[in-house]
Amino acid sequence: VSFFSTSTDLSNRDRFPYFLRTIPSDVNQAQAIVELVRMFNWSYVSVVYEESSYGIQGFNEVEKFLKLQGICIARTEKLLKDSGVPSEEFYDKIVNNLKESKNARGVIIFASDQEVGELMKAVRRKGATGMFSWIGSDGWGARGLAYLDKEAEVEGAITVQPLAYEVAGFKDYFLHLTPFNNDRNPWFVEYWEQHFQCKFPGSSWTPYNSNYNTTCTGTERIDPETFIMEAQLQFVSDAILAFAYAIHNMHVNVCGRSYVGVCPAMDPIDGEQLKNYLLNVNFTGMSEQHFRFLSNGDGPARYRILNFRQTFLGKYEWKTVGYFDNGRLFDVQDLRFQLDEPHHPSSVCSRTCGPGEATYLLDTQCCWTCAKCHTFQYLPTMYECKDCPYGWVPNADKTNCVMIPILYLRYDDGMAIGAMVFSALGILMTGFVTVAFIRYNDTPVVKASGRELSFVLLFGILLCYSMTFILVLKPTNFSCGAQKFGIGLCFSICYSAILTKTNRIARIFRAGKRTAKRPKFISPKSQLVICGGIVAFQNVVGAMWILLRPPEPMMYYANRDDHQLVCKDAVGGYNMIGFTYPIILVIVCTIYAIMTRKIPEAFNESKYIGFTMYTTCIIWLAFVPIYFSTAYDIKLRIATMCYSISLSATVALVCMFTPKMYVILTHSDKNVRKSFASNVTRTYTSPSTGTASRPCTYTSVPTQKTNTVELLKPAMKKSVSNKLSPSQESRTGQSISTQTLDSMDDILSSKEIAL
Repeated sequence: VSFFSTSTDLSNRDRFPYFLRTIPSDVNQAQAIVELVRMFNWSYVSVVYEESSYGIQGFNEVEKFLKLQGICIARTEKLLKDSGVPSEEFYDKIVNNLKESKNARGVIIFASDQEVGELMKAVRRKGATGMFSWIGSDGWGARGLAYLDKEAEVEGAITVQPLAYEVAGFKDYFLHLTPFNNDRNPWFVEYWEQHFQCKFPGSSWTPYNSNYNTTCTGTERIDPETFIMEAQLQFVSDAILAFAYAIHNMHVNVCGRSYVGVCPAMDPIDGEQLKNYLLNVNFTGMSEQHFRFLSNGDGPARYRILNFRQTFLGKYEWKTVGYFDNGRLFDVQDLRFQLDEPHHPSSVCSRTCGPGEATYLLDTQCCWTCAKCHTFQYLPTMYECKDCPYGWVPNADKTNCVMIPILYLRYDDGMAIGAMVFSALGILMTGFVTVAFIRYNDTPVVKASGRELSFVLLFGILLCYSMTFILVLKPTNFSCGAQKFGIGLCFSICYSAILTKTNRIARIFRAGKRTAKRPKFISPKSQLVICGGIVAFQNVVGAMWILLRPPEPMMYYANRDDHQLVCKDAVGGYNMIGFTYPIILVIVCTIYAIMTRKIPEAFNESKYIGFTMYTTCIIWLAFVPIYFSTAYDIKLRIATMCYSISLSATVALVCMFTPKMYVILTHSDKNVRKSFASNVTRTYTSPSTGTASRPCTYTSVPTQKTNTVELLKPAMKKSVSNKLSPSQESRTGQSISTQTLDSMDDILSSKEIAL
């Protein structure tokens, strides 16, 4: 049973089946050392070990535990011991090598005190004092050869030492020993001579006592204040007591409790049997500590953690700062590196990468570079930056991706509220005008405005205002389809009605300049058929668009931090397919408005149509570039579309119906048939003479079936015109109504045209 052998080889039961020890194995010491490295959060250390069984086996165990913990070894240096005595240059080279790994400031030394002492001298010679933080084995911790006269170089060192407590009463016992009362110990006289530097009378010659000039009396006394006792005496006493308890237990069981002396059954002792009794001893030793062997015959894995520190300037001490037991550290506190720098330095090859930074390994797993992930990348592992999917962004620490809130135009958005309020007011205004037109359906003003087309126009305006509420719906298959079909339909209804009106006016007055024959297709029914045909073409376009490109919602990403839910056709210029035909109608209506601008003032509805189309063109010229410039924000694009559609409807409502509503509501006295009479004076040129005839004045004739005359051809011959009496002239003259075009159809078919 050994009390001081720590080599890991001795734990091999196959090679040393009868070897036991009360001191722990170096395997446990290596584990304690690596736990200290972990405590400092070091990941990059150097290891120095001596060339001996103790050093090599210790290094092997340290290396194994470092790898298990993912701690890298920057350098390994071997101190010569068994193969010879190294020179100072050898130690200097080791220090230089350690200095090259400047980030590895933590150094593990698994060696004996003499070799460590020489290494510390080299540290001083190479100016590396204070550069390294040492973690040492029990082979040199608290041993004078390692630190005496080298305190500055060793300062801050942390070593492990098998945990042993003072054997009670042994110090007092030893201090009272003399050569006279301790003659059983043959080495005690030699110790006495060495301690007091004298030669004891009658002692044997030694290489040392021949140099002593004084004679020992044997009455000298050892000073208790300067006496330093071996700290690990507990292992000696535990080894002795282990044998005592094992033999005692074996004797009781084999010989019987009452048998005195060694019985025949124990003579000779069976070694295998005795080993089993040793492995099962369980007692409290002389140090008051409980002891029992581990299953492999090693002593309990208990260590004391020592720190060599400077308590004040020039004063150093080894202080217990913690313990290691059963594979873990505990009560570790009050560690100190240097007097002016209490914290031990960091020993890492590379700094820990910050949040959002990927680790790219270099030569070893402990050395790396850090690369910051881009704005939209996250870290699925610490070694890789990866893009988040579109519509997702990394969280704050970039460990995963989180979905960007889905954006679409909602009813509670400010833009949507404004558009809906505007449209709601427009719907109320349209409803008010519609009710008024129905109420005064048979009045001249309503009749003169073309009742049928007016109601078609009002219906189209109502659809325009209603489109806002469809456009702000959450994108679905239904809402997207309604948008595709509705944006073209509502405008087509409006502008087909206006186009039919302007075309009818233009054809009537163009025909009036050439012939007295009535133009075709100017009756109300014909006008409705023409209007319906124009709208039907838009319906065909809308149906084909839906069939060829079915409506559906989709996710749209204008940029990497965008996540919009939109209708598929809201992206790009696809909605312009629905607007193309209405734009053509607007252009044609505008052309007709320009063509009819010189119609007599009495037919002032053409003037209002012109105002409507000019203003509409301005709105659309502004809308189209805004539409294409808001491709990045579909919400804004939809809101712009809502306002543009409502503005176009408002222009048509105000310009086309305000004058009529003004007469209907505030000047009912003018809303009678006689107020529509007016005088139109024209000068005609005789085709036969080429001279201008006198002006012909046409007045209304109440007795006629018709109310208005659009076209009259005066007499071409001067002789005929001269024969006309004033009454006849009055009789044959016809006036032109200011508004009513419908009644013109009857006059154009009449044969009562004076020549």
